[in-house]
Amino acid sequence: MRNFASLLLILIGLVFTAVSLFQFYQHSASAKDSLQKAEQLVADEEHPVNERAQFAPKENEEIGVLRIPKIEGVLPIVEGTADEMLKKGVGHFSSTVFPGDKEQILLSGHRDTVFRDFGQLEKGDRFIIDMPYGTFEYEMREAKIVEADDTTVIAPQGEEVLTLSTCYPFGYIGPAPDRYVIYAYPVKPSSGS
Repeated sequence: MRNFASLLLILIGLVFTAVSLFQFYQHSASAKDSLQKAEQLVADEEHPVNERAQFAPKENEEIGVLRIPKIEGVLPIVEGTADEMLKKGVGHFSSTVFPGDKEQILLSGHRDTVFRDFGQLEKGDRFIIDMPYGTFEYEMREAKIVEADDTTVIAPQGEEVLTLSTCYPFGYIGPAPDRYVIYAYPVKPSSGS
């Protein structure tokens, strides 16, 4: 009986490992495909989007690329934050604006996939967003931890602010109780530009 229980536990462990590896592979393939589409969209010379007013994405479409130099992150941005979109990359919260609109831009991602190295980021780190209508650079000014159901982080700011959100603690197993939120502000171009 003891041998049967041991074998059953080993089998269950192998099944969980196989399922996890399969899900990781699926997510990686989906994110890679989305990144390729996002990079093509940003670099499309045949159908350029020269102005923000021309940009009107639909839910679940790739809309841009988020670059995080410190952690060497190059991530696709997808319109919407449902689980389907977050499997493809970083989700843009649809009720917030886009870069250049002078209000809050909220991007969310999973802590164990696209934002897995977020714990390494600190004040002064940069985020670069490539959109079909331009490139925008932001600098991290602060980060905070809020409860998972705290919606006060989604609100008019009165100025342009890039808000990035992911589950917290980073190494937590299962649904995390908190959110890690980063606030980054536009980098002013130098007077010589």
